[in-house]
Amino acid sequence: MLQQALRVTGRSAFPLVKWMDRWAEGAAAGPVAGQEKAVRTLDDMPGPSLPSFVWDLFARGGLSRLHEMQVEGVNRYGPMWKASFGPILTVHVADPALIEQVLRQEGHHPMRSDLSSWKDYRALRGHHCGLLTSEGEEWQAVRSLLGKHMLRPKAVEAYDKTLNNVVGDLIAKLRHCRRPQGLVTDIASEFYRFGLEGISSVLFETRIGCLDPVVPEETERFIKSINTMFVMTLLTMAMPSWLHQLFPKPWNVFCQCWDYMFDFAKGHIDQRVAAEAEQVARGEKVEGRYLTYFLSQTGLPMKTVYSNVTELLLAGVDTISSTLSWSLYELSRHPEVQDALRKEVLSVLGGRGIPEAADVARMPLLKATVKEVLRLYPVIPANARVITDRDIQVGGYLIPKNTLITLCHFATSRDPTVFPNPHTFQPCRWFRKDQAYHPYASVPFGVGKRSCIGRRIAELELYLALSRILIEFDVKPDPEGVSVKPMTRTLLVPENAISLQFIER
Repeated sequence: MLQQALRVTGRSAFPLVKWMDRWAEGAAAGPVAGQEKAVRTLDDMPGPSLPSFVWDLFARGGLSRLHEMQVEGVNRYGPMWKASFGPILTVHVADPALIEQVLRQEGHHPMRSDLSSWKDYRALRGHHCGLLTSEGEEWQAVRSLLGKHMLRPKAVEAYDKTLNNVVGDLIAKLRHCRRPQGLVTDIASEFYRFGLEGISSVLFETRIGCLDPVVPEETERFIKSINTMFVMTLLTMAMPSWLHQLFPKPWNVFCQCWDYMFDFAKGHIDQRVAAEAEQVARGEKVEGRYLTYFLSQTGLPMKTVYSNVTELLLAGVDTISSTLSWSLYELSRHPEVQDALRKEVLSVLGGRGIPEAADVARMPLLKATVKEVLRLYPVIPANARVITDRDIQVGGYLIPKNTLITLCHFATSRDPTVFPNPHTFQPCRWFRKDQAYHPYASVPFGVGKRSCIGRRIAELELYLALSRILIEFDVKPDPEGVSVKPMTRTLLVPENAISLQFIER
């Protein structure tokens, strides 16, 4: 029999191989009729002990390196492992196929995660929840309303003139703050202001002065509040509630930051609504394409409008700041990619100086560059799901309902079995027709119903800013700079300040 098997020709062996593949897939998917396949429980799942996990979080600085702990978890325990912190048990999933299994079982009203400290603050102050914090029917109603104006490509293209005005001010600001040799220090802070100005112009159709030579005090305070709030989010969620009584400062600072952010958004919303009321009183027709206008016309309670606009403001800032910073950081270290990208932009524009939304479709390298940056530095290094209505099976394990499941996007997007040379910046990897990546291997904006609703606006803002910067400047590394690594601050951000040279072209 062995000799006969060895004499089988390649043509006759191929169906056998295909049959064996199908058999293996069926075995992995579940038991065959009449057979029983043991399903493992959480007790069988590997993971660190509670003392070990707490040691990693606090003694080894784990709160700022949660993205690295994902990779360490894969190396130690495999693609699925559990970790407990007090009464909270979390299942970590760090494999594209397993992440897909989770998301395909999330139901009609996906629950991202508890975000307990964010919700506790809203309950304490009597605020409503926004898209980031609401669940169920409440979330679905607002998602459907905003989706019409934030997810449809044609609706998003309408914002390109508004965003281009902001990009023009960013270019002027970069010129203004350059030091000798064209050096701009801490570019992330400049891009943070740019991100806030951009999302504000879309939300309010007004400018708030982030890119002025002297930034208004209330705007600067709003930016600092976002930064501090994200740091305090990690602390307040890591601390049991009873510890807030013994160490009240993190919770108090957290609440103060949210107080100011809500007040800031409310002030701008009220100003716009009052201006509309005056127009109506004068018999004028009120029109607007800014998002606050659409929300205010839906009949939603104003508390719901305040919450959603506040959450959209803070969500739009870090996405732009981090991604634009990392993009220019990598392009400055890969001048051949920068030159090719500049040639693409100039070729598409054909003598025009300002790109439009419609131009981006003809800039594949620009899109691939942003895609590669978001693979290397996903703004949200991990997402989460809680399946509330039933138990689910993932990777052969039975996961009880209401279990917190962490989707380890940083680990999957740096997985060498998925992406060859995963730590290198290679935008052209996305052009290789012979290399198909798992669709859930790099999902920086999330996937499914709870994916980032501001994705298209953020991408457009990034495309317009990157193309304009490369038209105006050669971007080079800081001559005295060192390599910069990411760190976790709830979101993934540069660990040290990124400084770059912007040389006039």
